[in-house]
Order: sequence, then C-alpha cells, then structure tokens
Amino acid sequence: MTSEQRQKSLDMMSKVYGWEMSDGPGDYFAHTADQVFGEVWSREGLSIRDRRLLLLGALAQSGQIDVAEIQASSALANGELTPEQLEEISLFLCYYVGWPLGTKMHFMFGKVIDNHRKSQKE
Repeated sequence: MTSEQRQKSLDMMSKVYGWEMSDGPGDYFAHTADQVFGEVWSREGLSIRDRRLLLLGALAQSGQIDVAEIQASSALANGELTPEQLEEISLFLCYYVGWPLGTKMHFMFGKVIDNHRKSQKE
C-alpha cells in the first residue's frame, strides 16, 4: 500500500465519520482503512448516505446498537440525515427487524439526537 493510497483511505474514513482520522498501527487497522474505506466505501454507485442507510439496517438486524450509534451520530454531524429522518428510520425498522430491535434503535437514536442538539447549542 502506498502512502497515497493510505491517505485516500484515511480521507474516506474522515469523510464517513466526520472527524480527522490518522493512520493506525497493525494489520487490523490497515485492512479496515484500506479495504473497508479505501475500497468499499469509495466505490461509485452509492453515496455515503446510501451506504450508511444500508449499514444502519444491517446493524439493527444484528442488534449491534453500539456500532449503529456511531453511524447515526456521524450521519447527523455530516448532515446526511435529520433527527426526524432517524426517528422515521427507527419506526420503519420496527416492522422489518422486529419491534424489540427497532425499539432499541429508537431509544439509541433519541440519545444521539439529544447529544447532537446539545452540541449545536454550544
């Protein structure tokens, strides 16, 4: 991996998460940066918002609410989703992933929205 390719990967990670990413140590970080962000998130055909929506659905289905929280926070911070859209997503997901998992997403989104609104006031 060249330093130019790594920087492209780090730039995409920064864009997806909404904060500056720096290079990290080890194979795990290298695969995350170079494959997941340098290749998958960088592909043409879907926007970052599209990919994030798909990911939120997959995370909801698998009950990975903690990871979904990071994605929801980034979506709000990046202006990809509004608080109202997150609320609608949680209701929609209740019907497709089941009410208990959708409800977990709903309450987590509420926390993310509250935190986002507080940060907007600062």
